[in-house]
Amino acid sequence: MPELQAIYNRSKKWMLYLMALYILGWGFTSYQSIFLGLAFGTSLSLFNLWLLARKMNQFGEKVVKGEKVRSLGMLSRLATGALAVVVSMAYSQYLHIIFVVIGLMTAYIVIMIDFFIHSLKNK
Repeated sequence: MPELQAIYNRSKKWMLYLMALYILGWGFTSYQSIFLGLAFGTSLSLFNLWLLARKMNQFGEKVVKGEKVRSLGMLSRLATGALAVVVSMAYSQYLHIIFVVIGLMTAYIVIMIDFFIHSLKNK
């Protein structure tokens, strides 16, 4: 599982860079609701990435031990998405809901880009 930890660490690093850019965009542009929505969605996406990495580690340990594996926590990640939508609807004057949803997808986009970069490096 060291590969999984390396992927998680690289993805976390790039997501934190993106969040820093979003915060700068929020502070220095007139598109504050868009950048705040992206930052909020990305922070929840980072939480979902952490949940997924933790569940994958538990999954690997249980498979090695031969124990029964329940799930990878899809319900908790969906609940995080529902929380993001509820909060963005409650504070719609501060958060743009479309960009909150785009921010929620950031982890998956970062993982895919990371995969393509590292597959090109290893060829």
